[in-house]
Amino acid sequence: MFLGTYAPRLDEKGRIILPAKVADDLADGVVLTRGQERCIYVFSAAEFATMHERIRQAPVTSRDARNYLRVFLSGAHDETPDKQRRVTIPPALRAYAGLERDLAVLGVGDRVEIWDATAWERYLAEHEDEFADTAGEVVPGIL
Repeated sequence: MFLGTYAPRLDEKGRIILPAKVADDLADGVVLTRGQERCIYVFSAAEFATMHERIRQAPVTSRDARNYLRVFLSGAHDETPDKQRRVTIPPALRAYAGLERDLAVLGVGDRVEIWDATAWERYLAEHEDEFADTAGEVVPGIL
């Protein structure tokens, strides 16, 4: 399970050094793709295969499902971290997420998210009060 927030930097070649706490679980390969809220989702290769299988269960007759699959999979990029735990974020994904030099890398359970640091700070400021004020059942069985 991925947890925590880290603040790595993007190098001049568009690479990021994965935080040590997440690198072991991603050593066998990662898949980076467009995430919601203009971040990048990073899955282990195994988790991405599981996610893909769940998405494939959606009916091909559903326009929403087709649209989601196209956007989600067309941006996907797989690779294996090098010995220094680096992975390259392709230019199209960097542009999609508006990544500059300073990043926020979040562990969010089954995946890692990569955000531009300023975008993450803005998102967190906008949504922290909602989190604190959550009164209903947002996640079944939790609240």
